[in-house]
Amino acid sequence: MEVASSPSNKKAQPQHDPERSRWTSRLAFYFAAIGSAVGFGNVWRFPSLVYEYGGGAFFIPYVLALLLIGIPLLVLEFALGQYYETGDVNVFGGIHKRLRGVGLSSIACGYMLVTYYSMLLAWVANAFFDSFGDNFWAQPLVTGSDAKAYFYNEIIGMSTLGPDNRPTRIVGKNVGYALLTWFIVYLCIAFGIQWTGRITYFTMGLPIVLLFVFLGRALTLPGSDLGVDEYIRDANWEVLTDRPEVWSKAVSQIFFSIGVTFGIMTAYASHCKRNEHAFTNACVVAISNSLFSFISGFAVFAALGHLASLEDLDSVKDLEYTSFGLVFGSWPVVLGTLSGGEHWIRLLFFMLFLLGIDSAFSFMEGFLTCLMDTRVFSNVDQRITSGGLTMSAWLISIMYATDAGLIFLDTIDYYINFVMLLVGGFECFAAGWVYNIHDQVESLGPKVVFGYMITTFGSVIVGCALWFGLANKSAALWAGFVGWIGTWALGMVGVVFFMKKRMDENPGKWTWKSMFYELTLKDVMDLKHDLSEIVGYIPALWAVLVKHFIPPVILILFSLGADAETDTGKKVFGHYENYVFAPYQILGIMIVVFAGFLFVSSLVYPDMYAWFEKPINKNTIKSNSIHAEQESTPKDTENKDEETEKKIEDVEAAQDPKAEQPEQPPEQARVEDASEPLTPVTVE
Repeated sequence: MEVASSPSNKKAQPQHDPERSRWTSRLAFYFAAIGSAVGFGNVWRFPSLVYEYGGGAFFIPYVLALLLIGIPLLVLEFALGQYYETGDVNVFGGIHKRLRGVGLSSIACGYMLVTYYSMLLAWVANAFFDSFGDNFWAQPLVTGSDAKAYFYNEIIGMSTLGPDNRPTRIVGKNVGYALLTWFIVYLCIAFGIQWTGRITYFTMGLPIVLLFVFLGRALTLPGSDLGVDEYIRDANWEVLTDRPEVWSKAVSQIFFSIGVTFGIMTAYASHCKRNEHAFTNACVVAISNSLFSFISGFAVFAALGHLASLEDLDSVKDLEYTSFGLVFGSWPVVLGTLSGGEHWIRLLFFMLFLLGIDSAFSFMEGFLTCLMDTRVFSNVDQRITSGGLTMSAWLISIMYATDAGLIFLDTIDYYINFVMLLVGGFECFAAGWVYNIHDQVESLGPKVVFGYMITTFGSVIVGCALWFGLANKSAALWAGFVGWIGTWALGMVGVVFFMKKRMDENPGKWTWKSMFYELTLKDVMDLKHDLSEIVGYIPALWAVLVKHFIPPVILILFSLGADAETDTGKKVFGHYENYVFAPYQILGIMIVVFAGFLFVSSLVYPDMYAWFEKPINKNTIKSNSIHAEQESTPKDTENKDEETEKKIEDVEAAQDPKAEQPEQPPEQARVEDASEPLTPVTVE
């Protein structure tokens, strides 16, 4: 009989799409990618984390997370986006159709995130237009605490909240400003990627200029040196051991700030020229984003130092600012003391809106790209699809326009960041462990391959169970390492046994060195090689990090977050900030469950999401056939025209629901392949 078999020597590359829309220039791509990464998280989240976790000590876990996790993940998403020339769902579906859930969970979380992110923009817009009235921030003798309270009570509308913090009303102004925000988002994404790229020259370029203006002004204020000292000099190193959640916070900040695991960077990279240097682009975008955060921190802490001096405080920590109150309680007050302060305040809110708007439409672009690349939406006008997405997102965002909007936002943000750690782990698992897994199983046998997989991740799970499950924390530390190493060693005994058995079955084929390489690195090194042929140089260290470092680290950090406790001794998961269970914790837990459902359902029922597959058009087939002819000998190309026409007829038949499909002979069987066309071979 005939059994479909994958070629073992050369993997077929995905079909190149010559008709795909492209960025007008590499600079446009940089502005768009950096603009999506740089947002509110850089201006208030990063400084607030530095403020809360030991000042300059926070830079240690942050830089490590950037170099060892953030940049490798960004390289992965850029490279896969260019390689497959599609969005997140089809990228991971290209690795294996059962992994479409990885892409689905990423864009779903991005979509849920942007519904509350848009309300942040609405609050900024509300504050901007409010500043043309009495301009509370520019009034004399306004303190940082006054400014923060005004923003919470009057702009967000929290003054009517009861003791249980449940919503009591909808703030009409914020509904209107949210609609304005979504209309602007629609204008940014509805007319194609080239239009989006041109917009980012303004939405990203102007905030960079304004940031340096605000920084220069803040550093000249009395007391600014006090804030700068606490930002980079007076580091509390004990926080790195006394508060271990700082490590997961640093990784979450990298995820949120760079924009990985939301489908954004994959979508943006899919519109690059296919041979763009993904590693270089990833380094430029990631480092630019972190530099913006670092510089923003100087501006924020300089302003805090000035406020501390105005209130006769010895430390900026005595100001007790957290979250984005760090920005809205400091900068407006500082700018209000300057000559023409009301104009400076308006310029500040305008800058914040620009910073946020390109992040908002980037989240939507990740979702939109996946939809427009499907058989269902590929022929639908992008303006219509964009309109449906933005209108539905606005309706959902009304939840955040209530007087409890900030509490909804804070809760959902925690749970989504919780999920994104797992999504990042899933991405690396797909790339490092699933890519080419059929070839690996065929070569080494399932007992060796899956035994090693279970040993690797099972030992980490055992270690986490001991670290975070034992009451005696000092004993748990050593027990966790012993359990991890012991479980791994025990599992590897079984793996080595099955490896030896495989070697005996194939005498002369393997050495221990070649077999260990095949087991531990070959699949991910094959991925590196396949990607490098298209997107240029990728270092070998990247492959090691993606397979053997990032997945277990993320699993540990996820467990650390799940084990975190509130001040009352309850688990943070399910009791975040001690907000009432209904509706806040319920909504957050539902998001975690929904993301898990997308991943698991795709594993179990992959055809459930088959409609996400990218259609192949005639021009794509012809373009790739011409490319193949250019690399073939005259004898190889004799029948290319006939083969090309046959492929076109097959595509038309497959995409025509009315076409009759020929019955497959019962004696033929096909073996499911992970990521490449199958070549029939005869088996005796």
